Parts: sequence; structure tokens; C-alpha cells
Amino acid sequence: MRVGREVSALFSRISDLKLREVINLQDGRRLGFVEDVELDLESGRIRSIIVPGKSSFWLLRSENIVIPWEQIKRFGTDVILVEMPSLSTGGGTHIYLPGQ
Repeated sequence: MRVGREVSALFSRISDLKLREVINLQDGRRLGFVEDVELDLESGRIRSIIVPGKSSFWLLRSENIVIPWEQIKRFGTDVILVEMPSLSTGGGTHIYLPGQ
């Protein structure tokens, strides 16, 4: 029964993340809201958060942004502050790696 409570608590916290807007401290850009998270199943820790790309003309979407946990600098009540270099737009998924 204890494992069930831990899993339930984890997913309620993940759903709380989806209510927060992600803002890049490097350029002040609003990246959007958390769409998904990547979990390390062995440790139970969050490896990264995923923000969807913006929709543009003709309903084309730019790439998703995968933000590693290490790039998250602060959690506020309604925002998540991250530190990332400016990202170009395009198709697919952009995974930020330190030093890019």
C-alpha cells in the first residue's frame, strides 16, 4: 500500500508542474507550459521537462523543447525559471545539452 501512495503523490506533483509556465532566464522568453516529463524509472527522479513547440501559421508546430533537470533554476508558485541559450525553431524535438 505504501508504494501506491508514493506513486500517487509523484503523479499529483507532475500534474502540478503542468500548471506552471516555463521562462528562460537567458533571454526572458516565455517558452510555454510543461506538457510532459521524462522520468528515470530506476531512481524515480524527473530527468527533464518537455515544453511543446509554438503553433504558427497553417497549424505548423515548431520543435518541442526538452529541458534537462539541471537547467531548472527555480520553481515559483506559477512559473518555472530555466537557464538555456536561445533556441532556433524548426521541426522535431530540440534537446538542450549544456554548452550548446
